[in-house]
Amino acid sequence: MKVVPTKFKPASGFSHFFHLGYLLLIPALVYILIRTQTEFVWVAFALVLLSKWRMFAVRPRYWPANIRANAIDILVSISLVIFMIYTDSPGWQFIWAVMLALWFVFLKPGSSTLKVSLQAFVGQSLALISFFMAWKAAPIAGLVLGGWLICYLAARHFLTSFEEPHAALYANYWGYFAASIMWIMGHWLRFYPNARVGLVSMPSLLLTVIGFGIGSLYYMEETDQLSLTVRREVIFMMIAIISVILVFAGWGDLTT
Repeated sequence: MKVVPTKFKPASGFSHFFHLGYLLLIPALVYILIRTQTEFVWVAFALVLLSKWRMFAVRPRYWPANIRANAIDILVSISLVIFMIYTDSPGWQFIWAVMLALWFVFLKPGSSTLKVSLQAFVGQSLALISFFMAWKAAPIAGLVLGGWLICYLAARHFLTSFEEPHAALYANYWGYFAASIMWIMGHWLRFYPNARVGLVSMPSLLLTVIGFGIGSLYYMEETDQLSLTVRREVIFMMIAIISVILVFAGWGDLTT
């Protein structure tokens, strides 16, 4: 299988600067709304979602495909807004706003295989962390459904850069695996303190490590960069990191 060639021609002229200013205005307004009043939090979410209006500027039959294509963008945007909401420090709120601007301007527009792969990894990681941050008291069914949806959408986005005939099947495999992890770990849910984003759940860490490892192996295989030594190194690192996560989970003092 070969990588599908992609070409991206950036906009130029006045329209480019206007669009760039529009993208930078959204994080600034979100930051101001969150810093001003707690009641404006939902306005910040609405502002981010309304910025995706072009998904629906076509016939309704194309809406599902457009929503799936823009799912990672939506997940990243909402996740960074959640980080801003659950952070009391104005400094960190400003940093999250800057990261949202960087996402809009630099990473999101990328269409190369590497950038699309990074988009999927960033989207899955941030979405899983923010999901538990905003809904840590969710029932098992909610955790399973949320984990499946996030990982399925991330996998579909990742595979869009490759000529993969079984993209939907592989995405469902990854989604079902994530749902299984959520169901198992949801009964012994552990959180790790993190000064930047508050609390990071064990399922988020496990799926991030495993997803990055499997995605890296797939990417290198498809781009003819994978050797037996590299494969062994990636697998060894995955096992080592997962072992550390499980060992230092503090099973003696379970928290739900």
